[in-house]
Amino acid sequence: MAHVERINREKIYSGTVVDFYKDTMKLPDGSTEYYDFIHHRMGAAAVVAVTTEGKFIMVRQYRPALDRYTLEIPAGKRDSLTEDTIVTAKRELSEETGCESNDWKKLLSIRTTVAFCDEHIDVYLAENCKKTSGQHLDPDEDIEILEYDEDFLKEKIYAGEIEDAKTVAGIMAYLAQKGNN
Repeated sequence: MAHVERINREKIYSGTVVDFYKDTMKLPDGSTEYYDFIHHRMGAAAVVAVTTEGKFIMVRQYRPALDRYTLEIPAGKRDSLTEDTIVTAKRELSEETGCESNDWKKLLSIRTTVAFCDEHIDVYLAENCKKTSGQHLDPDEDIEILEYDEDFLKEKIYAGEIEDAKTVAGIMAYLAQKGNN
């Protein structure tokens, strides 16, 4: 079976978190095509955060790519390529929500948009979350903290009102493990 082969990769732009490339690809029939590729330099972690009362801690924030506010699980990029994503997850939960947990486990790893981007996110479960401080947000963050039960979140996911990949994947993985999907 013939395969696709990259014959050139040209960096078009280097951003603060991602790099944009133009790939020249040789297709199985011998023709050449150009593909866009976005390299996410750091990777990220996300947290399905559940309180002792069984509520999901969610964050509402403005997303310029969609030009609207979204409801998501807490998440953020690693501070370095060597940072373990569990460290990232714990930091982001604390920074975005002011909550902590002593009950952590990895739920899954996802690639958000495999057609053109290599972003990798490890999604963790933090149960029995408790408020320990206030938010300590990055200067560019404006995040509202909200708590919802699983029925509300499932309804919003199935209605297409929660579309964020890490949020949908994380919540549904958690519910599947509990047997409530």
